[in-house]
Amino acid sequence: MVAKYGISIIGAGRLGRSLGRGLSERGWRIHSVVTRSQSTAKRAVRTIGGGRPASEITRAVFAAPVILIAVPDRAIPDVVKRLSAIGDEIRKHVILHMSGALSSGILAPLRPAGAAVGSFHPLQTFSGVRTPRLAGRVFAIEGDSRAVRVSRAVARALGGQAVLLRASAKPAYHAAASISAGMVLSLVEAAIQIFASLGMKRREALRALLPLTRQVLENQETLGPRAAWTGPLARGDYDVVATHEQALSAYPEEYLAAYRAVNRLAARVLARDPENVLRELAVVSEPAFKNTTTEGVTA
Repeated sequence: MVAKYGISIIGAGRLGRSLGRGLSERGWRIHSVVTRSQSTAKRAVRTIGGGRPASEITRAVFAAPVILIAVPDRAIPDVVKRLSAIGDEIRKHVILHMSGALSSGILAPLRPAGAAVGSFHPLQTFSGVRTPRLAGRVFAIEGDSRAVRVSRAVARALGGQAVLLRASAKPAYHAAASISAGMVLSLVEAAIQIFASLGMKRREALRALLPLTRQVLENQETLGPRAAWTGPLARGDYDVVATHEQALSAYPEEYLAAYRAVNRLAARVLARDPENVLRELAVVSEPAFKNTTTEGVTA
């Protein structure tokens, strides 16, 4: 049986609305929903399915024993100041922020007033178009023991898996998540734009490349990373890598820089002999090697 808590939400953007709606649907009581304006707060309340809209932080947020801060990272210090200014209302409350990169340390000014603080981050993307599925997702948590206990209850209520991190681990955790999501998107979009530059329609490029990416990820899940690794570098075909570099030199410089950087990363994390592959890649990037290879191909 998962304990249920009353929740106030400060910052009801994509993340705050999604979590608020998920908790409301599971019988958790939503108290205040605070956004920058009354109109956006009212819209958030309608999406969440509960709560009282507010355009500023007041004592009303403390009607709930748990306060979720779902504002952008840069705005968290200002929320902390506003909560601190309310004073003794903070005592015995659990206050969680949802930043992936920041630890509970940013909420430390609230501890002397008696609050238990923590960070609670769902490892999921929030597009704002639809409410994402949270069941089965990882929720990275850390902080004071009482805050961790509440965080576990929230994660369980949403069908997720709570993973306890050290506070110092948050930046590396979030960097890994960014590589897996946003950076992969950048690489796939770059490939799509290359196909488009060759005369292919964008829809055709999507149809061609997305199944390829999905299959590699499925292979990684079922076969493991080395068995899933494909392409010329995986085969040690450095002449082909050189022709790729030559071709990409016709595009904006970030394309070639990214190709080289990702190849070096692949050598480090996938190759059985990373140092040897990195040495070979360094030779490939030398102008003399590329000129010789190109001449050999065109002769």
